[in-house]
Amino acid sequence: MRQRILIIDDDQHYRNLMANYFETQGFDTLLATDAIEMKKQRERFHCDLLVLDVNIPGEDGLSICRRLRAEGDNTPIVIVTARNEVVDRILGLEYGSDEYIAKPFDPRELIARIRAVLRRTQDNSLIAYQATPVKLQFGSFVLDMSSRILLCNGEAVSLSFDEFELLKILASTPGKSISRNHIANQIRSGGAEN
Repeated sequence: MRQRILIIDDDQHYRNLMANYFETQGFDTLLATDAIEMKKQRERFHCDLLVLDVNIPGEDGLSICRRLRAEGDNTPIVIVTARNEVVDRILGLEYGSDEYIAKPFDPRELIARIRAVLRRTQDNSLIAYQATPVKLQFGSFVLDMSSRILLCNGEAVSLSFDEFELLKILASTPGKSISRNHIANQIRSGGAEN
């Protein structure tokens, strides 16, 4: 299955340049010019990675990055920007971006950095998945990950795929707040149905 990259950049030239190159490299792409369009795209489609420009109208890229991380959204983010000051790169990384690259850039370098970020984040997801206990117990319920069954007082409870994934996410992170986007991304990317 092809991975999908959402490009958020108000500069049509760079947006189209990146989209065309990403597609020749085997990625699907979505386009947005600002935070509002980004939100609409993410509500409709699962995105494996965001390519985010800093200088966009409305909420700027650094604020978007910081907000997504504060909401618990771990979607990989690569910041691309004309700002190349050290302080800008530091802020981008401190606000939660996984990579930072200055314009103008060689598209091959951007693809190499994107692939590296995706490898790292997929490896981390695999480690987190492998570290999840086989059975989670809460109250009179037992969630059996290996057989994908929920038991209540020893009786099986019928759940859809999405219901099971949602329960697994919530039961695996007790006491933590999780954003709606993070949950939606996890459910869309979970299981063998992908």
